[in-house]
Amino acid sequence: MTTIAALREQVRGPVVEPGEDDYEELRLVHNGLHDRRPSLIVRATSTADVVAAVNYARESGLDLAVRGGGHSAPGFSTCDGGVVLDLAPMNYVLVDRVRKTARTGGGATWGDFNHATHAYGLATTGGIISTTGVSGLTLGGGVGYLARGCGLSCDNLVGAEVVTADGQIVVTSEHENEDLLWALRGGGGNFGVVTSMEFALHDVTTIYGGPMLYEVEDAPAVMRAYDDYIQEAPEQLGAFFGWQMAPPLPFIPEDRHGDMFCAMVTCWSGRPEQGEQAIKPFRDVAEVKAELVGPMPYPALNSAFDGLFHKGMRQYWKADYVRDLPDAAIAAHTRYGPPTPSLTSTMHLYAINGAPARVGPEETAFGHRDARYVMVIGAFWDPPVDDEGAIRWARDYYDAVHPFSGTEGGYINMLSEDEGRVPQNYGRNYERLRQVKAAYDPDNLFHLNQNIPPAR
Repeated sequence: MTTIAALREQVRGPVVEPGEDDYEELRLVHNGLHDRRPSLIVRATSTADVVAAVNYARESGLDLAVRGGGHSAPGFSTCDGGVVLDLAPMNYVLVDRVRKTARTGGGATWGDFNHATHAYGLATTGGIISTTGVSGLTLGGGVGYLARGCGLSCDNLVGAEVVTADGQIVVTSEHENEDLLWALRGGGGNFGVVTSMEFALHDVTTIYGGPMLYEVEDAPAVMRAYDDYIQEAPEQLGAFFGWQMAPPLPFIPEDRHGDMFCAMVTCWSGRPEQGEQAIKPFRDVAEVKAELVGPMPYPALNSAFDGLFHKGMRQYWKADYVRDLPDAAIAAHTRYGPPTPSLTSTMHLYAINGAPARVGPEETAFGHRDARYVMVIGAFWDPPVDDEGAIRWARDYYDAVHPFSGTEGGYINMLSEDEGRVPQNYGRNYERLRQVKAAYDPDNLFHLNQNIPPAR
């Protein structure tokens, strides 16, 4: 069996144990609820480092947590007493302007990705927070501003390099190990360590959009207008509804700082001069009390909310796929949403019709193609807000709106660890995913995730 001393000789990146310099900082993840102490942190600088770390964890019988961006809501990117494989140093992004593709390392964030691709006037769907890891978001599906026009992040994944549980390096594409690529498109981190990914890119430079805030009493009308319009809106329009307690920002009147609003956040990726017309239904439905809307570089919008989602804040998430938004659901949202426990706690309703709906439900592991929305309820807080109260708000809110969702599954990137509905989250593709799991990880080494047990 490989010793830690031998492991240090096999990798070029740092191998950090408790008590050593940087351990206390490196063990921390984005969600402050998960205060865990791994026995070893391996900061991989290459695929070779990943192979060595995987072999060490397997031979030692230790839990293996794989960390890309470290945003994992359930804390899957860390563990107690096991090995954390930290891919952060592998954050390169290489753009092929001719083929309109980008290859990223396993530790790249969407900020890294957008910085590199925007220089070429290109982008792909990448969430709404730029510090999110590219690999983690993509493996769970990948919902973001550009989804209605460009597809989910996983729909744009065209190839990957994966280190499997036996320490082998496997390359997958649409022509090689196709079953693995199928599984990576929404099946989570169940199949190995993804050391690099290749994405299709789209022509996106300047977008038109941003947040628009309305009074809470206008929420029913705004949600109904959103639901009606987004079904037929041009696919270049990305938009989500949410609750937002006003932060102290210049575009919000000072006497309204700390007040609760409802919000529409838009992203028109067509011609910028068409943007105002594209979002006109959201202006017509109710008076906009504050806004930061206009033409801007796409990376500016993709990072606009980073400051509200800082590392170390405590987090508890609930999520659903939503097929319909009846009046009773809107009434429940309006009752349970606004009394949030903190400035940053919210509910977001992301539209995923359009391009994602044109992908067949069995073409990728992400099988919930009949959903119109992804709904996420996020309690995000710092002391002195108490854990119990914040978590209770999220659970009560979810219990009130879940009966109207029309589905039993939830988006795996935005679920806490207490869900207990893994088969429903993966939907109709669950059994096929179990077969792929058995082929690449028969002993379930990669179990710190929304886990798919291998078929027997």
